[in-house]
Amino acid sequence: MDQNLTAALLDDLCTLVGKPTPERTEIRVWGMSGVERVTFPDGSTSVFKYAQQPFDREAQALRLAARRGLPVPELEATAVRDGSLGMFMEDLGTPVRDADDLNGIAAAVMLHAARPAGGLPLLDGAGLGALPGRALDHLQRLRKADRWTDCDDIETALGRISAAAEARVQGATLNPFGWVHSEFHPTSVHIGENGWHLLDFARAFTGPGLIDLASYHGTTDAPSPVRLRVFLEQYVTAGGSPDTLARRGGLATEAWALGWHRMWAVEWFMEQAIRWINDPAKDPAYIPVVRRHLNDVVRLLEV
Repeated sequence: MDQNLTAALLDDLCTLVGKPTPERTEIRVWGMSGVERVTFPDGSTSVFKYAQQPFDREAQALRLAARRGLPVPELEATAVRDGSLGMFMEDLGTPVRDADDLNGIAAAVMLHAARPAGGLPLLDGAGLGALPGRALDHLQRLRKADRWTDCDDIETALGRISAAAEARVQGATLNPFGWVHSEFHPTSVHIGENGWHLLDFARAFTGPGLIDLASYHGTTDAPSPVRLRVFLEQYVTAGGSPDTLARRGGLATEAWALGWHRMWAVEWFMEQAIRWINDPAKDPAYIPVVRRHLNDVVRLLEV
C-alpha cells in the first residue's frame, strides 16, 4: 500500500481516539495490507491494521463476529480513505505459543456454531460451481493482455472442472454451513496470556465450513486427505456437526473439501493476477501455483 495513504489513515485514527502520533513497529506486512503495533507517548499500545480492496471489509466482519460472541480483538476505531481501511484494534500482545490442531479445531467449532451473519458475502453451491467459470473468464482477460499465453493446460483443467461442477457441488449446504473465516490457519488463532482470539476476518463469508477445515494445514504441501480426515473426525468429536463426515458430490468429505478449497484458491489467485495486483512481473510465480492446485482439484474431485 501507498505509505502516504497509510500515514493518512493513521492520522485519522489518532484524531478519532484523541491521541498523538505513535511510534510504529511492523508485525506483518503484505503487498495489500499490513499489521503494526503502535505505541503512544503515554505507553499505551494498539494494533494498527490497514488494507486496500478487497480486504477493506474486515471491520464489518469483526463487528458482526463480536455480536455473535466470537472471541475477536476489540475494535477501537476505524477510518476509510480512497477505498482503503484503517483500524485500531485491541493489542493482544505477543502469542505465548503457536496454535496447534486442537486449538484450530476448538476455534472452528465455535466459529461454525455461531449464528450466520447476513452482512457477509454468500458462497453456496451455485457460487462454488461458478468458480471454474470465473477462473476461465480471468484467464481470457489475461490472454487478451498478452499474458498467460502458454496455459492451454490450465484452460483444459478448468473446462473439465466446470463441466463436472454441478454434480460435484452437491452437499455444499450441509452442515457446517454458515461462518467461513477463509484465512483459517494456525496464525489466525492468537493464543495469549488471556486466552485465545480469532484474527484476520478480511475475507470472511457465509458458506461451507469445510473450506476452513481444508485450509488449516496450508497449501504449500500436497493436500493430504488422510490428514484432513483425522482432523475432521477430531472436529466432530469436539462438537462439530456430525454431517461434517457425510459424503458430498459423490465424494468422501475430505476429498470434496480439499478439492473445492483448492478451486476457491485458484480463482482467487487468478483474480489477483488480473485485477487486484495486475502485475505481469508476478506471473511466473502465480502460474505454477495455479497449475499445481488445478492438478490437485482434478484429482481430488475426480473430474
